[in-house]
Amino acid sequence: MRAGAATALFRSPRWDGLATGPGVVAALVLLLLALAVAFQRLYIAGAAQFYWQAVAAGWLPFALLPFYALLVRGTGPSGRPGAAPDLALLATLLLAQALWLDLFLGLCFSAMLYSGAEEWAVRYLGTWGAWVLWAVPTTLCVLAPLVLLARSGRGRRWPLTIAAGMMAGVVALGVAARQPEFWYPLKEEAADGGESGSRYIKLTAELLEAQPVLLARQLAALAPQRPGKVDMYALTFAPYGDDVFRRESQMVSEVMAGRFGTAGRTLQLVNHLETAEALPWATTLNLQRAIRAVARTMDRDEDVLFVYLTSHGARDGQLAANFWPLQLTELTPAMLRQWLDEAGIRHRVVAVSACYSGSWIAPLADDATMVMTAADADHTSYGCGYKSELTFFGRAMFDEQLRRHTRSFEQAHAAARDVIRQREVEAGKDDGYSNPQLSAGPAIRAKLDALQ
Repeated sequence: MRAGAATALFRSPRWDGLATGPGVVAALVLLLLALAVAFQRLYIAGAAQFYWQAVAAGWLPFALLPFYALLVRGTGPSGRPGAAPDLALLATLLLAQALWLDLFLGLCFSAMLYSGAEEWAVRYLGTWGAWVLWAVPTTLCVLAPLVLLARSGRGRRWPLTIAAGMMAGVVALGVAARQPEFWYPLKEEAADGGESGSRYIKLTAELLEAQPVLLARQLAALAPQRPGKVDMYALTFAPYGDDVFRRESQMVSEVMAGRFGTAGRTLQLVNHLETAEALPWATTLNLQRAIRAVARTMDRDEDVLFVYLTSHGARDGQLAANFWPLQLTELTPAMLRQWLDEAGIRHRVVAVSACYSGSWIAPLADDATMVMTAADADHTSYGCGYKSELTFFGRAMFDEQLRRHTRSFEQAHAAARDVIRQREVEAGKDDGYSNPQLSAGPAIRAKLDALQ
C-alpha cells in the first residue's frame, strides 16, 4: 500500500522488500470493489437500492493489468532470470496504485457534486468548463500508471508504447461504455400515488409517443389573433432540468398572462421531471416547431411574440440544455434568429435569463426587436443555483416590477437593474456586477406602446 501510494504521487517504485501472492491480489481487488460501491452510493442523493449483479461487470481493466506488466517487463525463455516474480510484483503494484487513484477520484467527484463546482465551471469557464473540471483528476489518474510502466520498462521502448496505447484504449472504452452501477435511486410513492425520488425521467414508449401529441394539442389550442388589436403571444423555454428554471418559466407565464393578456396564447417548453408528462419538452426542435405554429396563428404584421429563455449560459452564447438521458442540442442566438426570420415574425421581445446573456443582443437586434438580458457579455448573472427560488433577474424584472408596478419592459428593466445590483452585493457576488442589458428598436417600441 505504501509503494502504491508513492507511485500514485509519481515517485519511483521501490521493489526491495515487496512481496505478492493470491491473498494480496484478492485483498486489493476487494478493496477496489468496496471503494466503487461506497462512492457510487455518495453520488446519489436520497434513498437508493443496491444492485449486487453489477459485481460481474467492469473487470476488463483489472484483467489486463498483468498483460501490461508482461509487455514492459518481459518473461519466457528469452527473459532474464527472475522475470516472472517481477511481473507479478508490477501487476500487484498497479492494483495498489489503482486503489489510491480510485480513492482520489472518488473524493474529487464527490466534492464536485456536493459543492456545485460543475455549475461554477459552466458559469465561469463556459460550455466546456465542466468537461475540463472532470478531466483534470481523470488525466492525473491515467498518467500515474503510465509513469509506473515507463519506469519499470527499463528502456524497452516498443513494448512500453504498446502497453501505453492499450491502456489508453481501455480508459477510452471505460469512458464511452456504460459503467457498472451498484446503486439506483429508490423510487418512493408520492402522496398522490405517483412516483418521486428519481433524478431521471423514465423513457417509456408511452411517454415518448405522448410528447408530439402533447405539443400538437397545445399548439392547436392557441387562441387566434384578434383583427385590429395588438395581441401578444408568449413562449417560455427552460431547457436545463433544474427546479429554479421550471419555477421561473411558470412565474413568467403567469405574469405575462395577467399583465399582457397572453392567457390562451402562452406555451411553455420545460425540461423537468415534474412536468415531463404535462408539458412539451424544451428541445430546440420543439422550439422551432412552436415558433412556426405561433407564426401561423398570429398576425405577423400586427401582433408581438414574447420569448423567455432561462438556463445556464456560456461565454459563446450557448444556452445549456440538460434532461438526462436525452441528448439535447444547445440553443444559440443564431438559431433563434434564423427560426424567427424564417417564420416571418416581425415584432419580437426576447428576454434571456442566463450568464453572459449580453452576447445575445447583437445577433438578435433589429428595428422590430427588443432584447433584454440578465447580464452583459462578460459577466455572470446570479440566482441560478439549485437552492434558488428564482433567478435575480426573473425575480426583480418579472415577479416584482412587471407584476406589481408597470407594464413597460423598459421601465421594469431599468428599475430591476438597481435592485439586482443591491442584491448581488448583499449575496457576496465577487466577479462583478452582472450588468443587465436592454436593446430596443423604434418599431418594437411603437408596437409595445400600442399594446399598452
